[in-house]
This record gives sequence, C-alpha cells and structure tokens, in this order.
Amino acid sequence: MTLTYDPDEAVAALQRADRRLARIIRRAGPFTHRPEKAQSPFHSLLRAIVFQQLHGKAASTILGRVTVQCGGTSGLKPEVILAQSDAKMRAAGLSRNKLLAVRDLAVKTLDGTVPSLAKLRKLDDAEILERLTEVRGIGPWTVEMLLIFRLGRPDVLPVSDFGVRAGFKVVYGTPEIPTPKELLAHGERWRPYRSVASWYMWRAVDLAREEGKKK
Repeated sequence: MTLTYDPDEAVAALQRADRRLARIIRRAGPFTHRPEKAQSPFHSLLRAIVFQQLHGKAASTILGRVTVQCGGTSGLKPEVILAQSDAKMRAAGLSRNKLLAVRDLAVKTLDGTVPSLAKLRKLDDAEILERLTEVRGIGPWTVEMLLIFRLGRPDVLPVSDFGVRAGFKVVYGTPEIPTPKELLAHGERWRPYRSVASWYMWRAVDLAREEGKKK
C-alpha cells in the first residue's frame, strides 16, 4: 500500500507550521510510515473487535479459533459468521459483548452500512467515521487507526489516543497531558497533515523512553 499524499511535502509543511514539532522531526528522522496491506473493512473491523481490551497473543488465539470455526480464512464472511451458533462462537473465546458486536458487524456489512474496500476508498474521512461507528463496539479511535494505518489518509488526528497526547506533552513540555479539546485546537496548525504530526507524537514518546533507559 502507498500513501495518498507526498510524505516529504507533508513533513516540510509541518516544519514550517510548527517550530516545536520541527525539532522533534529533526530528532526522530524521516517519516517512514507506510500503510499496511488493506484488508476488507469487514476483516479489519472484525480483528479490531476481537483485539479490544486484550493482549495481542490472547486476541490472536481467539481470532484464530473464530477463523477455524468459520472454515478458514476464505470462510470468514458475514453470512458465515451469522450462521454460527452463539455457543460455538462463545466457545471460541468471544465474550457476550464481542459476539453481539461481531454479529452487528456482519449484519451491517451485508446491508451495505459497512462498504467494500473499493467503495470505502471513495468516501471522505467524515463519511467513513459516520458509517463505521454505526457498528456496535466500533468507536472513533478504531476508525481513526484504520484511516491512518490501512487507508493512508493524511489528515487524521486521534485526539483520544493516549500516545499522541503523551507525545504532545513531551514535544511541548506542558505540565500535564493535554485534553482532547486542547489537542484538537493546537492541531489546527497541522492541517492538512495531522496524521503525520500524530506519527511524530508517537515517535516522541519512543524517543523519551529510549533516553530514559540511557540515564
């Protein structure tokens, strides 16, 4: 997958717009993020639901069991999910709430609320956010991660993300982690490349952690 924007142009624009951010860009180095291979929205959101509030290994195990229950990766489809009994899905490791969310995802994929990947790419960020958050268990943060890491959209600012907010504190030396509202206000100067600025906020946390280990 490739980005939907020029990363060099984005970095240069951010450096001109924000001196503090420019410093962390120089320290962190080039913007190396590239979108992961895009899955269908159904598969991406199914994975997101299973992984919520679980460690990666445990969530991967459950997703693997669900996949086997559905007959393998090729059988992991909305209609197959809906054909499984609650007992078998719960036996695979899904909690009651996650099972309800997975079934709602399947229904909303079949009725077109969750579009195909081709159709999703034609929608703007706001439309994608509005449609995908109609699915039970899918909130703005999950959709924002999909926009940044799967679709390569340039102007996404996940204001509820703790890592982005913690990075802001590092970069700007604020006494407290900013509220989502404060981050949103400051992020206006990063438009139309707020995804890139967010990436550097995450990198700022990484750099601070590495420096802490050296002390």
